[in-house]
Amino acid sequence: MKKRSKRYRQNLEKIEKGKLYTPYEAALLVKEMANTDFDETFEVAFRLGVDPRHADQMVRGTVMLPKGSGKEVRVLVFAVGDKAAEAERAGADFVGGEELVEKIQKGWTDFDAAIATPDMMSMVGKLGKILGPRGLMPNPKSGTVTYDIEKAVKDAKGGKLEYRVDRQGNLHLILGKTSFPIEDILENYQAVLEEIIRARPPAARGKYIKSITFSSTMSPGVPVDPSITRDFIPEKVGADS
Repeated sequence: MKKRSKRYRQNLEKIEKGKLYTPYEAALLVKEMANTDFDETFEVAFRLGVDPRHADQMVRGTVMLPKGSGKEVRVLVFAVGDKAAEAERAGADFVGGEELVEKIQKGWTDFDAAIATPDMMSMVGKLGKILGPRGLMPNPKSGTVTYDIEKAVKDAKGGKLEYRVDRQGNLHLILGKTSFPIEDILENYQAVLEEIIRARPPAARGKYIKSITFSSTMSPGVPVDPSITRDFIPEKVGADS
């Protein structure tokens, strides 16, 4: 069993056993525990009542964080000609065709999002075994196989996240950085929560959202009450701010 640091154990003692925190309380506590010397990532984890082994219970899609992710996203675009020029103007970090495919086949994956024009997919398809497990494979459903390259690049840079439930029914997404104002964290959480609820598969039976946990890069998880789906900021706090 992994030995936890003294700081981690001290933070764990701040979490009341058996308590489900409101999103506001949980976010405050995570921000309090994030006292390292770097800006930690603020994360949310869902445990869903689905069995992803069945195709009709898969939960996947994209969500736009209204306050951004706080992360510098390195975007790669598979495109040639005019669309390559459009990608460069939109701010893509890497743009190319066959040469990029060959570079990735040799093991290079130093990017965070990949976009492709439809005419490039016969070539990009060769990379499925490399990009697929990393969640980097361009996909029409997520808007990353498109001729609207400018929009796709700006979405990726601006806080658009892809999500996919794992084999155990768990889903992890980032909500920003712990330096974000709590209002921004909770606005991003609202967008994510609404998207996960919207994405509920019709075949899912019983309780859909079994648990929700907030955490940061170095902190223990804080259990969040999944029954609270709106009005996250207490009225008194909103009036005082």
